[in-house]
Formats: sequence, structure tokens, C-alpha cells
Amino acid sequence: MPEMSLLNHRIRVDGRLLRCGAGTFFVKGFTYGPFQPGAEGIFFPTPEQVKKDFEGLRALNANVVRIYHPPPEWILEAAREAGLFLLVDIPWNKHLYFLKDRKSRQDALGRIHAAARICSGHPSVFALSVANEFAPDLIRWSGARPLGKFVNELIHEVKSLDSQLLCTFSNYPTTEYFQAAEVDFHSFNVYIHNPGQFHNYLQRLLNLTDGKPLLLAETGVDSIREGREGQKQILTGKLQTARHAGLAGAILFSYTDEWFTGGYPITDWAFGVVDANRNPKPSAEAVREIFAKEFPPTFSSYSGSKPPRVSVIVATYNGSRTLANCLRSLQRIEYPDFEIIVVNDGSTDLTEKAVRNFPGVQLINHPVNSGLSTARNTGLKAATGEIIVYTDDDCRVNEHWLTYLCDGLLHSDCVGIGGPNYLPPEDSTVARAVMASPGGPAAVLLDDQTAEHIPGCNMAFWKWALEEIGGFDPVFKRAGDDVDICWRIQQKGWKIAWHPAAFVWHYRRNTLRAYLRQQYGYGEAESLLMRKHPGYFNLLGACTWKGRIYAPRYSVPTVGSERIYRGVFGTAFFQTLYSPEPMMGVLFLTSLEYHVGVTLPLTLLAAFSGFFTTMAVVSFSASLLTCILSAWEQKLEKPKWWSRPLVAALFFLQPLYRSYARYKNRFSEPYLCLKDVENLEMATLDGIRPGKESLAFWMDKMQPEAPIRDRISFLTQLKDYLVKNGYVVRPDMGWDDFDLLVHGGFWTRAQLLTLAEPHPEGATLLRIKITTRWSSACRIIFKAGVFFTILLIAVLDGVWPWIWSILLLLPVLPLYCHFQKARLMRCTYSRILRFAGEHSLKFLPEEK
Repeated sequence: MPEMSLLNHRIRVDGRLLRCGAGTFFVKGFTYGPFQPGAEGIFFPTPEQVKKDFEGLRALNANVVRIYHPPPEWILEAAREAGLFLLVDIPWNKHLYFLKDRKSRQDALGRIHAAARICSGHPSVFALSVANEFAPDLIRWSGARPLGKFVNELIHEVKSLDSQLLCTFSNYPTTEYFQAAEVDFHSFNVYIHNPGQFHNYLQRLLNLTDGKPLLLAETGVDSIREGREGQKQILTGKLQTARHAGLAGAILFSYTDEWFTGGYPITDWAFGVVDANRNPKPSAEAVREIFAKEFPPTFSSYSGSKPPRVSVIVATYNGSRTLANCLRSLQRIEYPDFEIIVVNDGSTDLTEKAVRNFPGVQLINHPVNSGLSTARNTGLKAATGEIIVYTDDDCRVNEHWLTYLCDGLLHSDCVGIGGPNYLPPEDSTVARAVMASPGGPAAVLLDDQTAEHIPGCNMAFWKWALEEIGGFDPVFKRAGDDVDICWRIQQKGWKIAWHPAAFVWHYRRNTLRAYLRQQYGYGEAESLLMRKHPGYFNLLGACTWKGRIYAPRYSVPTVGSERIYRGVFGTAFFQTLYSPEPMMGVLFLTSLEYHVGVTLPLTLLAAFSGFFTTMAVVSFSASLLTCILSAWEQKLEKPKWWSRPLVAALFFLQPLYRSYARYKNRFSEPYLCLKDVENLEMATLDGIRPGKESLAFWMDKMQPEAPIRDRISFLTQLKDYLVKNGYVVRPDMGWDDFDLLVHGGFWTRAQLLTLAEPHPEGATLLRIKITTRWSSACRIIFKAGVFFTILLIAVLDGVWPWIWSILLLLPVLPLYCHFQKARLMRCTYSRILRFAGEHSLKFLPEEK
């Protein structure tokens, strides 16, 4: 039952949540009306009937009533006396084409203004809905952008009278693609009855609604067509789904079967939980019981068993500035059994003192800075929970965060789960620009409920899964640990879930220097990731994802426009927006590789020809234009005049810093496998050729004690053996014509292909073919060198006849790579021999 004291506070938005006072406000409501107008033209019953109905609504534990006409003063007072909030729909001629009719537009603005004046400041008004369900053909005719702009004008009209009065407009699946940027929360009317489809659609909407609260503004069941028991069962399922999904609440259509619309009473639909005479149906008691429960449910109501213990781990290094806010929010979490562990990774600031101010928080100090992964592993070893949750010292959470994360794990077949991270509303203007710039911590989603990657500031795993894969790799000291852990989990055949309601607030870098330093660290991490997971990177060393980046405030540049499937003649029930594929190739124009490989050579050649001066200017202008257009596409909150120029500058600088760090790290750390050559028994390798070699071993399947009995186990164990000894190895990704690819540094690769020949008495002959080749990057460099050499000769031949002599430099790279290939071949060949000897495989000398 709603408390009267709640009416003393204005409801406000906090991320995906609604707040009333210090607590979370979850809408538990019914629609009421519209009713046949009386003698005074008021679309409500008599004051006596309204009072009885509001008492009936309060008895059903409702706290919000949605009405479809502006309320007279006595309705507002009746709601206040009953302890109910009102969501007020404002009717106007939205079914007509009004955008080009100034009179119609002014009439709509006037109606909104009048309703806002009535409701402004009243304690019982929750929000205004400035429109309800635009017809899809009207949006198609008017255009989504112009219509959205007008909805924003209506909202501005309300805010001009009462800046704290919340505003929304009610949408529905047929026009899900239509949004207005200025709404305080999103409202959707959804009448899907199938439980699985209903749950999946709510998850889709949560991902579409850019971090604002999502209200199920109408949902209901017709008791005539479904039967009264069917209505009860379907409504129960809908409300339970809404409780767990992470919505801001749900409003049932409707309280009573009495319903008047279009000038007629409706008698062939019966959506009410009470009939027109206010006699309750079976669904009324079911709804009352659910509304009496907590929204979202406390974890004890998720399952009858004891909730799993959770360990929340915060690894910090010199994070005292934001750590106190993080810990303060963690201690407010509403979860029955959890611990907080802070790993102070050798901080030199006041981090330790900050933690001491929070009793009950376990503090583990590292004497020196050991790196992010090591700190996270320290927390993992000290944890007593079944579920391990990680967040960062510059994050703060809401009280329901753990509930949603744990629910997602328990009700899925996944071993990990993550959620969004949003910019705190109080963060700086620079931080908002950084949020809209590339390279931020973002999830990558395979679908609405499954992730390919979750950022380290908001991730949770079953402890047994982390222990089985060996925890975090200590090589990742500043970043990249979350990407590595996600890829290793998926390589085990496990999945990672996504819960859009399990969000955290994450402060961004608030200076240009801090942002670029962060991107430099990400570049170093990418070079480490490429060594360990080369199959996930393209030729230029950039990561390639199967899914889509989830970053509501950052959009990857695209080529082409969004398309909407509307059905034949615009009649599809679900009219879905399809965005064009992100054109990551467009961002190549801003990459370090483009500047070095295209713009720089053209600039150098400009000294000899005016043509190349023009080409250099065009090349550099293309980079600048890409940055400017990318900045223009971003969604910026409360921007200043310099916000978009700053975003454009960050689009230009970010790839340069990140790529420079990536290349510097790749070239400065030699591949360990090539260092091993001096330790091999070279006498047996004199006849090894740098191009192709083969060898063979006998395997005996009939011996139970044999460590390797088939081709797959041989490849799996060989890969682990090579990696353990410092090699960078990529397995076949399903599309390759090799089994293993061994990296021999920047310039060379060795491909391993195997064949198993069955022989009598359980014996198998395993053949291995080793082929060394240039790396893709090496081939690109060589071809580019040939191209620019010929271009230089063509330009300068008439000036410097001796320029032809630079052709003598072309064989240098092939000769160097030939020696590198021979070195890699000897190294790989010998390592395989050692591996086979350690696993008792019989070498077949003839095959050499």
C-alpha cells in the first residue's frame, strides 16, 4: 500500500530508476478510464464514485493511476487523499496531420500548456504524457525526425512551467523506432501474451532506451477472449516478468471494464480486473498480491533456496579521489549476503586511509604496484563468495545492482554477466565529450541478452569458472584483462549474459591528458591481446568483433541511412528499425596507418610536384572531415559551444595515441619463440628448409596410458605447450586451411597442418606439414614499398637519373624475411620434436 509520506516528494529520474525521496519508486498502477463524459463534459465518474474507485485501487496496492484527460482539481485532491500518484495523458488531435498546420500545432501546445498549469507543483502528479501512440502511417507521412522535434517542443512547453515535472510520451511496438530525445523516461504500451516473447521484447526495449527508465505504460488481458482464469494467469506472468526485467514499473489496462472511447461505450472488451459494476475478477486478488511485493524483488523471492554469497572486488591504484563514493554506494546495496574487498595495488595516495573509514570493508594491501590483473586475482583468492563481482574505484552503483546481476546468472546457462555503465549526471562537460568519443569502456552484444565482451567496471562471474580458466592473466597490468577473460570464457564454450538493468555510474576522464593517457594504455593492452589472441585482430592490429558495440552516448560512423521495416502498406505490427552496419573502414582515414602510409608519403612527394601537394591536402582533409562528421553524429548532453570541436579533436588524436602505443609495444617486446633457437640442438636441423617441411609420428590408440591418442588431443596439447614456452599461437578459427598458426615476430608466420592416417592394430600415423610465410603486415609493407619506389622513380627520373639505383634496396626485406623464415622453421620443428619426445610419440625419420 502506498505511503502518504511519498506524496511529500517529487519523483525524479536516476539512471534507469525513478526516485521518490531517498528510495526507489517503482510504478505499480492501473489505467482509469476514459469514461463517458457527464453533463459538465468531464471524462470522469462522479466524485463519490472516483473516491470509491481510488480506495479500491489503493486496496490493490497500486501507487499510480493513469488517466487520459487533464484532471479537475477535485480529482487531484482525491488522488492525494488516497495516496496515489497520477500519470496524466493529454489528448489533442495527434491523429491528424498537424505539422504543416500552424493552427493545429498551436492548439496542441495550448492544450499541453493548460494541462501543465493545472498539474504544475501538485504533489499527486507523477508525470505528464504529452502524446499516446502516434499512428505508424502518420509517422511515415510526417517523418520521424520532424515529429520527434515537435514532441520535444511539447515537453519544453511543460518544462517552461515546471522544470521538475516529468514528461514522457507513450509508444508501442508498431512504432518502436520513434523516440523523442527530451523525454524523462520512456513509456511503452505492450500487449504481448506469450511469456517468452514478452520477456525478450522487454529486454530489447531496455537496450533501445538509452539508459533512461522504461515504464510499461499499458499492458492487459481481455477476460472475454482469454477467460477470467486466463486473464489471471497471463497478468500474473506479465507482472512477474516486469518485476525481474528491470523496468521502472508497470501499469495495467485497466482497473474497470467501464470504458468509453471514440464516442461510444466499449462493451465487447473486458480488460478490467473489476467489471463495470466494480465486482472483482480473480485477477484482482492476484494483482494485489504481486503489487504487495517489492519491486524489484528482494533476492529471497527469486528462488526458495538460500541466495548465493557474493564477493564484490574493487582493485584500486591511487584512486582515493573517487573511491569513497564507490564504497559508500556499495554499502547501500540491498542484497542479503555479500562482502566488499578492496585490493590496494601499491597506491601512494590516501587510498588506504579512505578505505579505513568504511567498517566491514576488507582491505588487502600490495606493497608495490603489481598491475590490474594481479590485483583482481588477489581479490579472487581472498573471496568467500560463490559469485565474484568486479567494479572500478571510479564507479558507483545502485542498491539493486547485485540483485539483477545474480538473477541473470541464476536464470541463465551463462558463467558471466555484465551491465551498462553510464556517465553520472554530475560529471563535467569534458567528461561528457569523452563519453561521446571513441575508445571508452563499452560492452559488445551478440543479441539483447548475450554479450561478447563486458567491461571490467561492471562484470560478474561464477567463482568456479574463473578458477577453472586460471583467473586473470597478470600480463595485463593496465587494461585488456576484461577482454582477455571474456575471450577465454567463450573459447571454453561458455556464454556471457547481459542485463541492461544492472547498470553502474562510471566517471570518465575529465581532462584531455587523462583521456589520451588512458588510450595509450589501451593501445599497450591491444598489443598484448594480439599476441595472445591473434585471430581476433585484423591486418592492422585492430580488434574485430562479432557483435555490436553497446554505447548509448557513442555511435560508430556509418555509411547509409537507417531503414524501417513497415510491412506492406505500412501495416506491420512490429515495425523495426534496422541500422546500417558500422563502417569501421571509414575510421581508417583517421588511423595512424593512414597518416603514415598515405598522407605522409604524399606530403614528402609534394616537395617535387604540385599534383602531390593537392593530393596531400585532400588526404589530410579527408581525415579531418571524418572526425568532424563523426563528432556531429554523437549524442551530447548539455553541450557547450566547444563540446563538438573537442569531440572532433579526440576522434583525431585517439587513434594516433592508441596505435602508437600498440606498435611501440609490439616492436619493443621480441617474440620469445625466436630467442629459443640458440638453445636447440642445431646439429639435427642442418637440412631444414625455410619454406616447407614435414615430419610424422606414430600414435598408439590401444595403449590406455598413452598421453596423446588422436589428432585433436595432439593439437590441443601442442598449442598449450607452445604457448607455455613463450610462443604466440592461433588455432584454426573454422575458416582457415591450417590447424595452428605460429607467430615468428612481426615478419613471419609458420602454418601447421596435420593428417591422421589409421593403420592396423590401433596405430595411427600423424603427419605434420610446416609452412613458413611472410606475415600479412610484411606483405603490405613490401607492396607499399614497391609502389612508392616506382612512384618516386616516375616523379624524379627527369631530375635525378640516379634515382633508379634505389631499386637495389627492394631485395633487402625479402632477404631478411628469408632468414627469419628459416629461423622460425628450425625453432618450430625442434619444439615439435621435443614435445613428441616428452609425450612418447615415435618419430618416423623417413618422413623428414
